Amino acid sequence: MSEAPESLIPYDEIVQEALRAVVGRVLGEIEATGGTLPGNHHFYITFKTAAAGVDIPRHLKERFPDEMTIVLQNKFWDLMVGESSFSVGLSFNQVPAKLVIPFAAITAFVDPAVDFGLQFQATVGDLAPEPHDEPENDRPEAGAEPGAEPRVAGEDGSNVVTVDFNRKK
Repeated sequence: MSEAPESLIPYDEIVQEALRAVVGRVLGEIEATGGTLPGNHHFYITFKTAAAGVDIPRHLKERFPDEMTIVLQNKFWDLMVGESSFSVGLSFNQVPAKLVIPFAAITAFVDPAVDFGLQFQATVGDLAPEPHDEPENDRPEAGAEPGAEPRVAGEDGSNVVTVDFNRKK
């Protein structure tokens, strides 16, 4: 079997950009409702902290030099969605912080409430992601309704979209 010729059309970049637009649209809809998440929806957003345009406090950059995961669920504020990035206020160890995250820096977006997830090709370097601490922001208040820990998208890969055009079949 012969190898497929190299495409002169950057399909992988086009698809990655389109999938990141899904994240922008979802966050834009949440912004339009005044920051209220419907039902049990909540989001885990993983991004490259060293990517161009990422603006996070220095102490977070030092703690997460490569990649960081944030949770938008109970406590976040000032969500603003632009064409190429979003900003949000979160609390880390009870210290408020404003984060600016370009969509191009995002490597994963998961909504565990409905087992939906997207994974993106890294935009900074070709290094494998480093292990990182569990997200500390957005923990439910003491006395909040008891509930199960959030489910992570199906371990069997269900409802997770991964696009990798560099694989040879």
